[in-house]
Amino acid sequence: MTVAALRFTEAARARIIKAGGKCLTLDQVVMTAPTGTGTLLLRANQDREAKKHFGPAPGVKGSHTKPYVRSKGKNFEKGVSV
Repeated sequence: MTVAALRFTEAARARIIKAGGKCLTLDQVVMTAPTGTGTLLLRANQDREAKKHFGPAPGVKGSHTKPYVRSKGKNFEKGVSV
């Protein structure tokens, strides 16, 4: 198996080579397969905590956006009208 990435850790490179694979940079892949035939592009998971804060403002009807708060105590952002 041939794996291409922007960078490899030494442990990852060692595991790939030990399994009989090759490690290439992305420009090396472009030189070997200019049209991209026979290649499969993968990307990392994009679900990160910061994305929970994106969207309609917190407090707006129907919004499930997570508010930015200083703390989680009883007096911080409870949404209870006084």
